Amino acid sequence: MSQGRHKPSAGPKGFGPGGGPGGPGAMGRPVQKAKDFKGTLKRLSRYLAPFKLQLIAVFATALLSTLFMILSPAILGNATTELFRPIMTPGAAINFDYILQILAVLAVLYLLSSVFSYLQQYIMAGVSQKTVYAMRKEVNDKLSRLPLKFYDSHSHGDILSRVTNDMDNISSTMQQSLTQLITSVVTLVGVIIMMLWISPLMTLILILTLPLSFIAIRKIAARSQVHFASQQKELGALNGHVEEMYTGHKVIKAYGRERSSIAEFNGINEKLYDAGWKAQFISGIIMPVMMFIGNIGYVLVCVVGGIMVAQQTLQIGHIQAFIQYSRQFTQPITQTANIANILQSTMASAERVFELLDEQEEVPESAEAGKINTSDLRGNVKFEHVRFGYKKEAALIEDMNLDVKQGQTVAIVGPTGAGKTTLINLLMRFYELDGGKITIDGVNIAEMKRGELRSLFGMVLQDTWLFNGTIRDNIAYGKAAATDEEVYEAARTAYADHFIRTLPDGYDTILNEEASNISQGQKQLLTIARAILADPAILILDEATSSVDTRTEVHIQQAMNELMKGRTSFVIAHRLSTIKGADRILVMKDGSIIEQGNHEELISAGGFYADLYYSQFAAKAVG
Repeated sequence: MSQGRHKPSAGPKGFGPGGGPGGPGAMGRPVQKAKDFKGTLKRLSRYLAPFKLQLIAVFATALLSTLFMILSPAILGNATTELFRPIMTPGAAINFDYILQILAVLAVLYLLSSVFSYLQQYIMAGVSQKTVYAMRKEVNDKLSRLPLKFYDSHSHGDILSRVTNDMDNISSTMQQSLTQLITSVVTLVGVIIMMLWISPLMTLILILTLPLSFIAIRKIAARSQVHFASQQKELGALNGHVEEMYTGHKVIKAYGRERSSIAEFNGINEKLYDAGWKAQFISGIIMPVMMFIGNIGYVLVCVVGGIMVAQQTLQIGHIQAFIQYSRQFTQPITQTANIANILQSTMASAERVFELLDEQEEVPESAEAGKINTSDLRGNVKFEHVRFGYKKEAALIEDMNLDVKQGQTVAIVGPTGAGKTTLINLLMRFYELDGGKITIDGVNIAEMKRGELRSLFGMVLQDTWLFNGTIRDNIAYGKAAATDEEVYEAARTAYADHFIRTLPDGYDTILNEEASNISQGQKQLLTIARAILADPAILILDEATSSVDTRTEVHIQQAMNELMKGRTSFVIAHRLSTIKGADRILVMKDGSIIEQGNHEELISAGGFYADLYYSQFAAKAVG
C-alpha cells in the first residue's frame, strides 16, 4: 500500500499581510494511524540508539541555527530605530557606523545559522540512511527465513509495499520531519520569548487569535476528511480497474467489451473527480481563513504598536521586529501540526514493517544436521506415515506412505486440490510436516539443512521464472560456474539452441522484466535448459511441457527421458499422455493416494485413473 506523504512547507516569509506558512490544507488529508503509536515509536527509537551522539549534535546544531535566526529581527530592529532617530528626535544625526556594525553582526549570524543548518542536515542524513540501511537489511534477511506459507498468504504487492513504500516513508521522516520538528519547537519557544521581551500586551493580543484559528481549522478539516477518504477509495478503484483492463486488454478486445470498459472507467473517474474537487476545495479554504484571522491579529498589533510608539513607550525598531516575529509565529504551529500527521503515517508504516519482522519463521535448522554424501547419492525417497494440513484443524494428507527407489520416475496425477504440489512442497521442506517423516537415503529431511536439501533437486515449473538479463545468464542460473560450451550443450539438449540463435543477439539477447520479448513456449525451453545444466540428483517436473507445441513436446520428452535416466524423478502431470512411461503413477484425491501402479496396470484396473485417461482421450478426439 502506498503511503501518502505531505511534507510541511516552510511557506513564504514576510512581514506584510498574507505572509506566513504554506500548506495548512494538508492538515485536512486523511492519515493512516498506527494501532500502537507509543509502542511502535519506542521500538523504532531502538534503531536510533547507536547514534545518540549524532542525534545530540543534530539537536545542538538545530538549536543554534534557529536561535541565530530568531535573534536577527531584534538586531535588525535596532538599525531601524537608528535610521528613524532624526524623525523621533528632531536634530539628532544617524550613526552610520553603528548601522554598519549591526549589518556586520547580522551577516555573521545569518552565515552561522546557514552553517549549523547544513551540519544539522548532513549529520541527520547519515543517521537516517544508516538506520534505514540496517532496517532494510534486517527485513531482507527476514524474508529469506520466512516459510512458503507466508508468501502464499500475502500478496506480492503487499510485501513490496512494506519493503519499499513503508521503508521510504520512515526514511523520509527521519531525514526531514525530525529536524523540522526540532526547528519548529525551538522557533516557537524562541519567538514567544522574544515577543514577550518586546511587549507582553501585543503578545497577548496575538495569542488570543489562536483559538479562533484552531476552531476554524478543526471545523474545515473534519468536513474535508470525509471527501479525502472518498477520494482515496475511488482512486484505489480506478487503479484496480485500469490494471485489470490493461492486463486483460486482449480478452476485452476479443469479446468486444471496449465500450463497457470505457463506460465503467468514466463512471469511476467521475466519482473520483467529484470527491477530489470537494476535498481540495474545502481543504483549500483553510489557508484563506488562517490568513484572514492572522491578518486581524496583524492589524491589531500594528494599531497597538503604533500607539505605543507615538506614546514613546516602545521604539519603532521593536515594532518592526515584533511584526516579523508575529509572521514567524504561526509557521512553526502549522509545521508541527503537519509533522504530527506525518509521524502518524510513519508509525503506521513502521508498524507494518515490524509486523513483517515479527512473522513466524521457518523451524530452526537442527544443530546436528544430517548430511548426505552427494557423490554417493542414490536418491531413495521414503514417506513414512506423513500427516499435513495447511491449517492444524483441517488435515489435507493423513498417514501417507510412499517408497520411491533410486532412478524411478514417479508421476503424480489427480484433480485440482488433490495435494500434488503439496507433496512436492513437503519433499523440499517448503512446509513442515505435522506428523511422520520423509527420508532421502535414510536421512530424515527435517534433520538436514534446507540449503543442502534443496541443492539436491532440480525443478522445472509450469510457471516459468526468468530474470531481466541475457539468455546465457538465465540458463547459467542453474550452475554458477558453467562455461559457455556447457550452456550451449544444455540448450541443444532442451531443443532451445535453434530458436536462440535465430534471435538478433543470440545468447546475448536481453530478456525484459517479464520476458515478454519471447514466447511462452520459448520461456519453458529455457527453464528446461537451466535444469539440464544444473544436473540435479532428483528431478521435479511440474507440467514442464504444458506451454510447448506438440512437436516440441516430443523433443522435450526425449530430452527429459535422457535427463531422468538414473535419477529419481517426480513428475506432476495434467496431460496423462506425457507420463505413460513412468515407473509408477500415483493417483491422488483429497490428499490421499487412492491408486498407484504403472500406466498399463491402472488402465486394467478400470478405476479413477482409467476414467481420467479416457475422458482426456475422448476430449482430444472430439477436439
